Amino acid sequence: MMLKTITPIDNTVYVEREYHSNKIEETIENSMKAQKDWASLAVSERVKLLKNFVNDFLSRGDDIGEELTRQIGRPISQAVGELNGFKERADYMLSIAEKKLADINVTKDDNFKSYIKRRALGIVFVIAPWNYPYLVAVNSIIPAMAAGNSVILKHSAQTPLCAEQLSQSAKKTLPKDIFNYLHLNHEDGLKVVSDKRINFVSFTGSVKAGYDVQRATHTKFIDMALELGGKDPAYARYDCDLEKTVENLVDGSFFNSGQSCCGIERIYVDEKIYNNFIELFSSKAYNYKLGNPLEKETNLGPVVKLSAANFINKQIDDAINKGAKKVIDENKFNFPKEHKNYMVPQVLTNVDHSMKFMTEETFGPCVGIMKVKDENEAIKLMNDSPYGLTASVWTKDMEIAEKIGSHVQTGTFFMNRCDYLDPALSWTGVKETGKGCSLSEIAYEKLTAPKSFHLRKEQ
Repeated sequence: MMLKTITPIDNTVYVEREYHSNKIEETIENSMKAQKDWASLAVSERVKLLKNFVNDFLSRGDDIGEELTRQIGRPISQAVGELNGFKERADYMLSIAEKKLADINVTKDDNFKSYIKRRALGIVFVIAPWNYPYLVAVNSIIPAMAAGNSVILKHSAQTPLCAEQLSQSAKKTLPKDIFNYLHLNHEDGLKVVSDKRINFVSFTGSVKAGYDVQRATHTKFIDMALELGGKDPAYARYDCDLEKTVENLVDGSFFNSGQSCCGIERIYVDEKIYNNFIELFSSKAYNYKLGNPLEKETNLGPVVKLSAANFINKQIDDAINKGAKKVIDENKFNFPKEHKNYMVPQVLTNVDHSMKFMTEETFGPCVGIMKVKDENEAIKLMNDSPYGLTASVWTKDMEIAEKIGSHVQTGTFFMNRCDYLDPALSWTGVKETGKGCSLSEIAYEKLTAPKSFHLRKEQ
């Protein structure tokens, strides 16, 4: 059985690979053996080697960027952003590794030596998504290896070349079998998850698949990080800087064709500024050039699959049938209309929470904007969701922002920014968005286990 990657640019086959179902056993065994020597290295030595790994990967930026565009359809002009983010996250996690993985000394008197050691778990299995294939993968693979674990990466069938690019750098800079990858279908991926030799799983994907991953671990006791669905909200308060708020929320809604884990999918606007907000938002939406993502002037590409476009259109049509209204005139955009996955950035008004468009994940270049009376109504609506990855408030009052943030059910709360991940902060979600966390110093706690040493000097 072959893995086939259909490029969203023209919906032709771009990559074909054999699935690695017959390599699972060998890969796990090799990873397990290699990890023991890797864990015995000093953290400083692992960090040094991983910096070489990162630098080698980034040295091929132009080739990697074009491959990325062909695999997922993101404009080539924006490819460098993902590589910059990869570097930022890797650099930060490596910069804190020695301090956060150091022994914790709790000795109380001279007759004892007592400390807690951070013990590597073993093999970390990372299942990465297609939409930010390098940015999401780096969240787990760098801290996992820095902590002394070996890594097996399974990438999406949409982005197999991303796993191969990372492997190319690993072969040049890291000990053999510390980093491996497998091209697997969903069923074989779950077989790896359930294998007793896998000690931690990091998964980013759908809620349904997340439950599959969790069930696959029911015969063993391991931790995992699950980042699943999202329907991230924003609230524009009456005192916000309207120009800057709209500028950022348009980008947060439409960047990467709206296919961002923490992209803005619903906006609640104070009634005092609502009309001006809609007018400004729609005018900025017309600034997008939708087209072939290999052309440098393009800043909005196709959504990843025809099936994704069909799903998005179904949600939009359902909302319109229930009274929603389109704000953007699609006839003002010139794009390859023969390919149905090129979607105009769309804004819906007259929306409410009876519509799936406002409550279920859409993952496309469209957003619903709803009028609210005050922050209390905004908080209620922001929390009216099964998900909780990020949420943002736009205001000049930090005290009010923190008050609102304390009531919003979310993993990350922003004031006056959105659609960004600070590697010094824990990346986590609530409710159906998942559990566990990646990045920040907390990630090193999740990717290691504590081992206590209680040593008495005199018998």
